[in-house]
Amino acid sequence: MTSLDKPTEETEADDSRAVTEAALFEAFGGVRGMVETVLPGLLFVTIFTLNNDLHMSAIAALAVSLVLVVVRLVMKDTVKHAFSGVFGVAFGVVFAMMTDNAKNFYLPGMLYTLGLALAYIVTSLAGVPLIGLILGPVFKENLSWRTRNPGRKKAYTKASYAWGLILLAKSAILFPLYWWADTEQLGWVLVTLKIPPFLLAVWLTWVFLAKAPAPIDVFAEMEAAEEAEKAEKERAEREKAAVWQPGDAADTHGGRHRKS
Repeated sequence: MTSLDKPTEETEADDSRAVTEAALFEAFGGVRGMVETVLPGLLFVTIFTLNNDLHMSAIAALAVSLVLVVVRLVMKDTVKHAFSGVFGVAFGVVFAMMTDNAKNFYLPGMLYTLGLALAYIVTSLAGVPLIGLILGPVFKENLSWRTRNPGRKKAYTKASYAWGLILLAKSAILFPLYWWADTEQLGWVLVTLKIPPFLLAVWLTWVFLAKAPAPIDVFAEMEAAEEAEKAEKERAEREKAAVWQPGDAADTHGGRHRKS
């Protein structure tokens, strides 16, 4: 390796890391997505801790979720993270109101976390890691990593196991608290555990993918194939025209000769 090769390889590695960071930021919502995830639950437990009013806490949490969606719509930004927050809060509100138990506000989210943990692990065991299904379209590789990029599939599998185990550990903490702790204790622990496990899982995903082979851009391949097909058709038409031109010229010349 020459001295000129090293900067090039380092630059490519830096570009790969930057692309990975940008994709993870887009897929998981970044700082704003984390705020939208934490704020409704934080507002609920804060109000309930202050006045023990289930209805006021639930309405405030749902209202702030809707405001976050409206803000996204006004700014013409993606609303998938805000909408997922609204649905999660809405289910929590319904559960809490129907049972008249504030603790049940957290139950749908806890069940979702447990189900997601199992999904990460089961899909990894099945050879179709969930994190790959989530990030494949973001990296413009779709499912090409399954058969054409084994190193990348291995990284997605490791990342999915990491997500599954982290979420299982989180569930192992929260479900006992659901049965034994009061609403305030459960709420504050849940809010505290919103961000750190998420950041750990995202960081591990970044570590695994940063060391993996680059994604195969299947969209670029499709565009290149279309361009090649178009060029081939144009070449065939030109060749066809070139074949007919001599005959046409002879007919024209013959016609002129006969007229003369």
